[in-house]
Amino acid sequence: MERSASAVWHGSLKEGKGTISTQSGTLKETQYSFATRFAEGVGTNPEELIAAAHAGCFSMALSAQLTEAGLVPDSIETTARLTLDLHGEGPTITKIHLTTKAKVPGADKAKFDELAAKAKVGCPVSKVLKAAEITLDATLV
Repeated sequence: MERSASAVWHGSLKEGKGTISTQSGTLKETQYSFATRFAEGVGTNPEELIAAAHAGCFSMALSAQLTEAGLVPDSIETTARLTLDLHGEGPTITKIHLTTKAKVPGADKAKFDELAAKAKVGCPVSKVLKAAEITLDATLV
């Protein structure tokens, strides 16, 4: 049996603010912080937590890659969709698909794709979930 969950992170990285949308609802804060959000019991299942963390982590990793390359993103929106296998002792994440759209003045598609690939590998959540197949669709808008 398989199940999936997704979360979308979108916001302006210049202000360090974002919004997470999950199947349980939309969570808004002035600061980007999963620790306080989920400590307060917002977010109803672990796969949403993982999807939200991965969407936000990838967005921040991509922002860092772009900024290091001298490109300042106006916005990044990332969706993380997880596929879980529910057989065995507990749920196992088998696949993660990241879809991101970024508005980056002055960026060309080839450079953006290169930096997005680096961000996918460099994202700490990707490293933790390295047993899962992680794919990425990156779009420069």
